[in-house]
Amino acid sequence: MRQWRLTAAAGAAALLVGCGTVQIAPKPVFPKPLVEQLPATVGLVLSAEQRDLKHEETRGGVAWAVLLGAGQQAFARTVMGATFREVREFPDSAAAARDPAVQAIFVPQIEQYSFATADETGGEYVAVTIRYRIEVFSPDGGIHDTLTLTGYGTSRMGGMEMGASDAMDRATRGAMRDAAAKFLAQFGRLPMAARLAAGERLSADAAGGQGTAEALTIEALPVRDSRRPASPPVTRATP
Repeated sequence: MRQWRLTAAAGAAALLVGCGTVQIAPKPVFPKPLVEQLPATVGLVLSAEQRDLKHEETRGGVAWAVLLGAGQQAFARTVMGATFREVREFPDSAAAARDPAVQAIFVPQIEQYSFATADETGGEYVAVTIRYRIEVFSPDGGIHDTLTLTGYGTSRMGGMEMGASDAMDRATRGAMRDAAAKFLAQFGRLPMAARLAAGERLSADAAGGQGTAEALTIEALPVRDSRRPASPPVTRATP
């Protein structure tokens, strides 16, 4: 059976090589979050770079183009909309800072996208890792803090009926859902969440202007699939 899987994966890779660049545009569907919204108004900034984000890489002779922009927008709007009572979207931080109702400004971005092909995992599954960095600014434009979290996703190869591109798409969507679940489950425990729920406007001074005062950590959740690569803890970024 294992030999069949390896042969099928190799055959799928051979087909991909003959097709030039393999392009996918993962569009995640997030389950309805079962969390209580914080009574706060925040700003959300999605830069043009993030809206059009694309990861390009050649692996094993196959050129991959992963269009991440649509998925990144869905991720940001889903987690922010589920976390806060009102989310106002702005083209940049300066525009958000001019809104007197905004208590904090969130600027999410995909910091790193990486994957392992079926050939690299022994012909059984595709694995994707997405590292997110979320800058949190005060309404006066100073940085309050930075959150980092990592999402993991896998998809088993199902022979020729489940091609490598389909598996990569599913694994990428899984990584986005994993990161969203971590944020939604753990953001409410952070000190800034309590401040926002109390109606406060975040201040850069509260974190020393460098994001260093609060111990903000979003931990990695246990990995359910023992076949996945080991998951390091997700830690707070150091400016």
